[in-house]
Amino acid sequence: MGGEKAGLGRLEGVISEPLQPVGVHEVLSTPGSYAVREGRVVALSLTGCQLAAVPDAVFEFADLEILSLGKNDIRALPAAVGRLTALRQLYIYETPLAQLPDSIGELAQLEILDLGHNQLGKVPGALGKLNKLQFLYLSDNQLNALPSSLGNLESLIYLSLTHNQFSQLPIAVTEMSALKELRAYHNQLSELPAAIGRLMALRELHLHDNQLAALPDSIGDLADLRYLDLRNNRLAALPDAIGRLEQLVQLDVRGNQLTQLPTALGALPRLQKVDARWNRLAAPDWKDYFEGRGGLLYH
Repeated sequence: MGGEKAGLGRLEGVISEPLQPVGVHEVLSTPGSYAVREGRVVALSLTGCQLAAVPDAVFEFADLEILSLGKNDIRALPAAVGRLTALRQLYIYETPLAQLPDSIGELAQLEILDLGHNQLGKVPGALGKLNKLQFLYLSDNQLNALPSSLGNLESLIYLSLTHNQFSQLPIAVTEMSALKELRAYHNQLSELPAAIGRLMALRELHLHDNQLAALPDSIGDLADLRYLDLRNNRLAALPDAIGRLEQLVQLDVRGNQLTQLPTALGALPRLQKVDARWNRLAAPDWKDYFEGRGGLLYH
């Protein structure tokens, strides 16, 4: 523990205040804290510590599994981050971070990567090497494309691309075969690729506040989809293929340009709620049947 204590001492010298020892599960909710297991520092939160750069001492903790650097003035992540090969969770959010090193691809144990609310204009292709990554947060950056290598993220189940500058959904996203939840709202998407239908594990698709004028028929291939949010787009019609979404529970199409809803929609066995307000809809023929079995229809 001697070397670990020395490293903590160096960190405290940088942030000018003592770090608080807490339990592993308390670190992320306790800024300026750390947790120790068997004499080794395994979790560290430097959230909101007014850092202009990542202190070198951070990279001395070879057993670090959880690291939070959020809410600082960090503009670049040093290549030395690649030395933290035990990391499972890395949080760098609400900073002016504008670039990532290729060495981030060396974090082979990483399961959660939060890069939300930064100033990233691109991410390195090396992210595609993170085969154990399950959650990737890229919201509120300046992204308009993703490297094709991200399609190799075979363990990814959650991806957030919200509040960026995407005009097209990157093809790499459609190759993330384990994806269960995709959030891409508040972008400039004008269409979805037909390849969206490859996401057979997808359960939630959040696409509100884009510029979608139509949906591909392949939307009906999303056999496990439960929640579909298409609010505030430019949809004039929904494809009949949406009637193949037999697991769908909730559909939100508020604020589009719809004049009718597909007949097959009313027969979907698990559908509980359709919110179609702020369109130009007449009541669909299946309204009485749908509401009679307990469904909610707002139009």
